[in-house]
Amino acid sequence: MARSTAATVDGYLAELPPERRAVAAALRALIVGHLPDGYVETINWGMPSYEVPLSRYPDTYNGQPLGYVAFAAQKNGYSLYLSGVSMDPDKEAALRAAFAQAGKKLDMGKACVRFRKLDDLPLPAIGALIAGIPVADFIASYERSRQR
Repeated sequence: MARSTAATVDGYLAELPPERRAVAAALRALIVGHLPDGYVETINWGMPSYEVPLSRYPDTYNGQPLGYVAFAAQKNGYSLYLSGVSMDPDKEAALRAAFAQAGKKLDMGKACVRFRKLDDLPLPAIGALIAGIPVADFIASYERSRQR
């Protein structure tokens, strides 16, 4: 899918064909089910995004909310963006270990995990990683990264 112009996550999901909508809806449920208090669900950058709202933390380098987790249905698969994991070497190591332990291949850029079907992901471990970074900790990690 090209970048969505949907205004809501429900609108984003409605744009997808049924089989792709099922995967995206399952990702949404995983994220929302594990999301710590203080993050908000929105559409940003043309995809569902879970962010620290500007009302909580306005001092970002680009004037945009701090993106914590996002996902997108791409042309040939899906992308799951885990900014909180990519900013913490221990969390990234835990993600890599979870893939290895599950016998799954990790296709990851800096914060982007690419996959073709939900079975490609160690979902319980990803849920735990999402649940494991409260907003205050994510903001602190962001501030440390900006000092470097």
